[in-house]
Amino acid sequence: MAAITAGLVKELREKTGAGMMDCKSALTETSGDIEAAVDWLRKKGLAKAAKKAGRVAAEGLVAVESSGHYAAAVEVNAETDFVARNPDFQAFVREAAKVALNTEGTLEAVACAKFPGEDLTVADKLTALIAKIGENMTLRRAAKLTVSAGVVATYVHGQVADGQGRIGVLVALESTGDVEKLSTLGRQIAMHVAALNPLALDASGIPAETVAREKAILLEKHQGKPANVQDKIAESGMKSFFKENTLLDQAFVHDGSKSVAQVLKEAEGQVGAPITLKGFVRYALGEGIEKEETDFAAEVAAAAGQS
Repeated sequence: MAAITAGLVKELREKTGAGMMDCKSALTETSGDIEAAVDWLRKKGLAKAAKKAGRVAAEGLVAVESSGHYAAAVEVNAETDFVARNPDFQAFVREAAKVALNTEGTLEAVACAKFPGEDLTVADKLTALIAKIGENMTLRRAAKLTVSAGVVATYVHGQVADGQGRIGVLVALESTGDVEKLSTLGRQIAMHVAALNPLALDASGIPAETVAREKAILLEKHQGKPANVQDKIAESGMKSFFKENTLLDQAFVHDGSKSVAQVLKEAEGQVGAPITLKGFVRYALGEGIEKEETDFAAEVAAAAGQS
C-alpha cells in the first residue's frame, strides 16, 4: 500500500475539488490509487447530491450563448445567490449554455451531452459540482432558437458574469437584410422582452385556458348587465389584454408611440429586406419556483434556545 502523503492528498484535492479529509479517506480506501480515489469521491459525491436534492434551489444564473443564426439559453439553479458568484459554478453554467448551442438545445439533450473537456455528461458534472460546493443545484431548463437567415439576438439583464445574469432573452429575426442593423434591432427588442415579459408572440400563442380565465374575470366584473353588453365588454377587454401581453402588439419600450410590429415594419427599409420575428425566449431566474419563507429572527432565537 502506497503511503498517503500530504502531496498525494493535495494532488487529489486539486483534481477533484473535494475536501482534504474526504481526499485522505478516499486514498486510504483505495490504497493510494489516485484514479480509484477519484471514482470513490465521485460515488460519494452522488450520495451527497442525493441528500441535497430536496432543498429548494431558486437562485443561480441564466446564461445565453449565440452564434449568428442560432442562440441558446439555460437556467441553472442553486440554493443561495452566493453560488452565482462562484467561479466553478459560473464556468459550469457557461459550458452548459455552449452545449445547448451545439445540440438540439432541449433540457434532455443538454443533460445527456458530454461536458466539454471531460469524460462526464453535463448531468454528472453538475452532480460532482453539488458535492464540491455543498448546495443543491438543478439544470432547470434550456432552449434554442434558429433562423435560416438573419440573427438570433441576445440580452442579459442583471449581469453577474459575461453572458450570465438574472434574466436572459433570445429574439429570432428572420431576414436577408443587413446583419449589423438586424443585430441592433434584435437587441433592442430583447431588452423590451426583458422589461415587459410578453406571454406570447401574438394572440394565437396565448394558451386557451389563459384566454378563458381572463374572459371569465371580465364577465364576473359585469354580472347583471345584459348579455350583449357583457359580450362587448369582454371583447374590448380581451383586445386590451392581448395588446398588453403579446410581443407584437405591445407598445415598444424604447418608443411608446409605436407597437413592436410597427417598429419591425419601419425597420425593413433600413435593413433592406422584410423582417419576420420568428420567436423569443425569456428566462427569469427562479420564476415559478416556490421559495420557502423563513423568519430569520425566529431561527436565531431558536438556535439560542429561546422560545
